[in-house]
Amino acid sequence: MPALNRTEAETRARLIDVHHYTIDLDLTRGAEVFGSTTEITFTALAAGDTFVEVKPDTLHRVVLDGRELDPRDLDDNRLPLTLAAGEHRLLVEADMRYSRTGEGLHRFTDPADGLTYAYTQLFMEDVQRVTAAFDQPDLKAVFDVTATAPAEWTVLGNGISERIPGGEGRWRISTTPPISTYLLAVAAGPWHSVRTEHAGLPFALHCRRSLAPHLDADADELFDITRRCFDRYRELFTEPYPFDSYEQAFVPEFNSGAMENPGLVTFREEFVFRSAVTDTERQTRGMVIAHEMAHMWFGDLVTLRWWDDIWLNESFAEYMGFQVLSEATGFTGTWTDFAVARKGWGYDADQRPSTHPVAPDAEAVPDTASALLNFDGISYAKGASALRQLVAWIGEKDFLAGINDHFARHRFGNATLADFLDSLARSTDRDVHAWAAQWLRTSGVDTLEPVVADHPGGWQLEIRHTGSRPHRIDIGLYDRAPADPARLVPRDRVRTDLTGTAAPQPLTLPGRRPDLVLLNDGDLSFAKIRFDQRSWTTVAEALGGLPDALSRAVAWNAARDLVRDGLLHPAAYLDAARTQLPREDDLAIVQGVLGFARTHVADRYLPADQRPAALATLSALARDLLHSPADGLRLAAVRSLIGSSDDTAELRDWLTADRIPGGPALDPELRWRLLLRLAVLGQADGDDIAAELVRDPSASGEESAARCRAALPDPQAKESAWAALFDDDTLSNYLFNATAQGFWQPEQHDLLRDYLPRYYPAAVALAARRGPALAEAAGRHAFPAYAVRPDTLRLGRECLRSDEPTPALRRMLADQLDDLDRALRVHAAAAETAPTR
Repeated sequence: MPALNRTEAETRARLIDVHHYTIDLDLTRGAEVFGSTTEITFTALAAGDTFVEVKPDTLHRVVLDGRELDPRDLDDNRLPLTLAAGEHRLLVEADMRYSRTGEGLHRFTDPADGLTYAYTQLFMEDVQRVTAAFDQPDLKAVFDVTATAPAEWTVLGNGISERIPGGEGRWRISTTPPISTYLLAVAAGPWHSVRTEHAGLPFALHCRRSLAPHLDADADELFDITRRCFDRYRELFTEPYPFDSYEQAFVPEFNSGAMENPGLVTFREEFVFRSAVTDTERQTRGMVIAHEMAHMWFGDLVTLRWWDDIWLNESFAEYMGFQVLSEATGFTGTWTDFAVARKGWGYDADQRPSTHPVAPDAEAVPDTASALLNFDGISYAKGASALRQLVAWIGEKDFLAGINDHFARHRFGNATLADFLDSLARSTDRDVHAWAAQWLRTSGVDTLEPVVADHPGGWQLEIRHTGSRPHRIDIGLYDRAPADPARLVPRDRVRTDLTGTAAPQPLTLPGRRPDLVLLNDGDLSFAKIRFDQRSWTTVAEALGGLPDALSRAVAWNAARDLVRDGLLHPAAYLDAARTQLPREDDLAIVQGVLGFARTHVADRYLPADQRPAALATLSALARDLLHSPADGLRLAAVRSLIGSSDDTAELRDWLTADRIPGGPALDPELRWRLLLRLAVLGQADGDDIAAELVRDPSASGEESAARCRAALPDPQAKESAWAALFDDDTLSNYLFNATAQGFWQPEQHDLLRDYLPRYYPAAVALAARRGPALAEAAGRHAFPAYAVRPDTLRLGRECLRSDEPTPALRRMLADQLDDLDRALRVHAAAAETAPTR
């Protein structure tokens, strides 16, 4: 369907003012389609031609101001309208098709009990798959929704829902305040619900019935986090919470982490934990709760005018989510988690050819297809980092004053970057417009490198700054403890401002030069940092001795960047992990370092002949971590050990015994991990997978079984998986992802060689047939990332030049190929150096 472009949206916004949607959905018409009847009242500010969007399975009837229009006038997703100036009423009746890709109204049948659920995900332009709409964010309107559903179902929406008396299976959702079309939400099914009240509002949690015991086990924690964050936002924001309820639904096969629908936030149901998780994973869930709640103000109350300002939604929610969770709950290590789990996402995105400013010019986001590509590490992680730097520069008091001015001026309306900067400027004497020009309107990562020299009476520090942004950073100075050289003692923390334009002035500091100079200590800015040689030696030998977890995260991120930039041998990173990680007690750091070491260093950055030794190092490291007294660290170690071990007899013994010595009892998630590793290594078969699926017949079990079947090193299994991915369009989004994740395995290169040239044309054809969500999945999960070879890169570049992939697939392939090119450069650099810096 054609993407809405900015010029069309501006033209339509000048022509019409939308007031009200009355929507009635019939969810009783079978497994393929549902009924959608929509009445829209709006005003034409002048006579003119425009269109309303709808993407039906069958368009039955269109009536404008009592006059029947011909449904055959529908052109793809656009129904043309010729309007006289004045009030209008449009009626559209259609059958709409349920989705299996997480777009529109997604329908899911639970394999555990046969119960069916449906929920909406209408972001960007998918409301058209559910109802007729003038689908752009600055045409806000009031929504009234009713629905007919099977008698045993509950229907949820943007407001309080209630059964309509006397109507079998009829539900009414309370009237919304003015919201954008993409924020409409409906979720229907035999939900398991847990309800409470807080601050005079109904709060609720919902999930599939088969997950009820797991939700009930965590309901107190989820409600406690929700209440604490809600209260903290009410303290920070002068504008009251703008909706009549706050409900959170954990839904199946959800493509994103969560969606900020007013009054009904939807989350991926993996946040209802079926198996053991670490405290860091609980913290991540808490952050997502806080992030989505921030959207009730940033995005829902005040909404972007056009998609070039998506950062006004996502960067703010990202920043506030981490900050508020740390202020309001017991999860005080959020910014360490951000540094480890999110910031690398932003750094990586900002070094690819697809990079863009946090706030791109409107001309750079000409339509919704291009806008969808900007939901990336820049709009989230880099944008949040920029806001953290802004707060460090202007102070939290002025920052919050600017935010509250922004809410007051634009409540239930739309706003732009310029509007936000004007609100900030009224609250501070800093030149925020100049700051925004340097931070929000530019792309790329600055690099900061210390140059340390002796100086009479002390020592001298110069910071070489590659880039043009101003930075307010702290510089941590550390010395080795005389009695324990592996422990680092803080000497001082020096705050400095780098202008980005003037040459930096050297700092002359007293005493001897420290053993470690750590730039951006505290992680207040967004920049790659380097080490002087003495500092790197200290990091390699004593990183685990840094007293603060966030300082250690900054140092690990810097080491990660050194590897990616070809300045540190990948094996040296593994050596540092092997020696320093056993001393680490921060779960986010342990999980982040193990993940980078396994997925990137072992599988991509080291040549294939060095991979077994790398996996052996990681296995030995995991066994050391199993001695930790902390349950979370042992769980992280067990996961890493399973993924790195090649001892098939031992793996089979663990699965049979249902326990790993020194580790936790095996839950479904760990059992599937073990079976997957055995499948990859050729020591499991279809009967093993079928038996495990009998043991765990859940939706997650089905996904794990699909992953294991695709991982079998058998020609027939590979061909069956390939056909399911690229020839048969019946796989849901989650089953597609799982099959793709199992397919490519470094251990099976000879078996997979012939599939490499088949991948690109197959992915292009799939993306054209199945739309953006599956296009993104084909580029992310089905890409042969392990195949770090020049021919993989060559074939991919030929595809981009000549095969015309859809925008979503083109962006994913461009990023994957840039990462592949980087991996090849790391190979070349490593071949020329010993495994030390």
